[in-house]
Amino acid sequence: MKVLTPAQMREVDRLTIEAGIPGLILMENAGCRFVEFLERRFAPLSRHRIVIICGKGNNGGDGLVIARQLKTRIGPTSLDVVLGWGPGEFRGEAAENWKMLEAVGVPASTEITPRMRAATLVIDALLGTGLTGPARGRALDLIREMNDGFPAAALVSVDVPSGLCESGESVRSSHTVTFTAPKTDLVLPPTCDRAGELHVAPIGMPAGLLDENPDFWLELIEPAHFHRLLEPRPPGSHKGDFGHVLVIGGAEGKGGAAAMAGWAALKSGAGLVTVATAEAERRTVTALAPELMTQSWDADPGEKDVLAAGPGLGTEPHRVAAMQRLFAQSALPLVVDADGLNALAGTAFQGPGPWRVLTPHPGEMARLAGCRTSDIQANRIGVAQRFAVERHVALVLKGQRTIVALRDGRVFVNPTGTPAMATAGSGDVLTGLIAGLMAQWPEHRDLALLAAVWLHGRAGELAAAALSELSLTATDLLRFLPAAIRNAQA
Repeated sequence: MKVLTPAQMREVDRLTIEAGIPGLILMENAGCRFVEFLERRFAPLSRHRIVIICGKGNNGGDGLVIARQLKTRIGPTSLDVVLGWGPGEFRGEAAENWKMLEAVGVPASTEITPRMRAATLVIDALLGTGLTGPARGRALDLIREMNDGFPAAALVSVDVPSGLCESGESVRSSHTVTFTAPKTDLVLPPTCDRAGELHVAPIGMPAGLLDENPDFWLELIEPAHFHRLLEPRPPGSHKGDFGHVLVIGGAEGKGGAAAMAGWAALKSGAGLVTVATAEAERRTVTALAPELMTQSWDADPGEKDVLAAGPGLGTEPHRVAAMQRLFAQSALPLVVDADGLNALAGTAFQGPGPWRVLTPHPGEMARLAGCRTSDIQANRIGVAQRFAVERHVALVLKGQRTIVALRDGRVFVNPTGTPAMATAGSGDVLTGLIAGLMAQWPEHRDLALLAAVWLHGRAGELAAAALSELSLTATDLLRFLPAAIRNAQA
């Protein structure tokens, strides 16, 4: 699913209108899709007390359509429209919709009355994507009213929560129904935290308009990207059909890291997994999962399909040098994490041709890029995209809303995950999932990468819901991986 900036969304609207779909129809479609969402989520609407707070632009026009649709189709217990500005301020399609709303007799006021504060459902149609900078004055007052003045109400925003920007106050929605495509502020932190549950509704954009425009390169990962990878296996399959992963890591005292990566590769469906680790740590590996095979670091990799290097590898000079040689010379796809990333930091490495996947957290990314962690966090998408293209690697920049940047310039935002995953070993599990899925799908390694990142986050969400955020551990992710896979298959 494409993710658009406000400017890109305005361009899509312009092209849609040029294609022959009038703005008035787009606004009517938006209102209809919004009401349909309300009917699904808050049924029966006839029992609700609803207040709609409308601005004077297109977002307010959508709110007027919603009010008319609710009045004529549903007839809630009570329905009130609060105007941020007087009716004379409406322009264009919004002015036309104001006339139609007047005709059906919905009460409208510029003030919030005590009676309205008993609302059970408040619809935020005050400000849309045209806002530049923080909300001020009357708009800010109404945003605060929506957040604090309706104690019994669910708060649902039209397209975007009003006032949404990093530097100002905005509506804190329980749900946002956005149109055509998610907007960047709805999917990226910190503003995504204020949008509540996000729902995307089509309103009549011509087919192919988003996919055919090369300027729209940012996407939200969703199971539709990788659904084909989770289809039932053919009858007669055997373990050799699903790849052999070699995990390299697990120095003395750190065997658990390599073991978790290996176990994750197995749980993702890889047919065979071997862990190359320090001799003293091999019992740790097989104790965690007896299905794992082991070998020494200096043994011939043999006929493996994907390598994963770094979990618990250590930082001794000879291991750093070996990691650098492996990255530069191996003909196999390679997933690099943890100490493997530290071995590459400070060098002018380039992906040699075969797939190279780097999985840094922001601190590791700063060392790889030669900058400060704050620089990474200030521009996660831009940094990730440039680095992936310039270094010819696939980059998984971990954190809230993990970023996946591919070598061809495409960038994906992962919507799954939870703060509960901020625990030792979570990254080792992700490394194993990536390697295991890539081993199974050599012709679709980009999709396998997206699947691994999405499933990792979804397993974390399910585990946190069952175990609490405080109690989740990395191996719990693998307990809940089957449920995450079933979610993606649904």
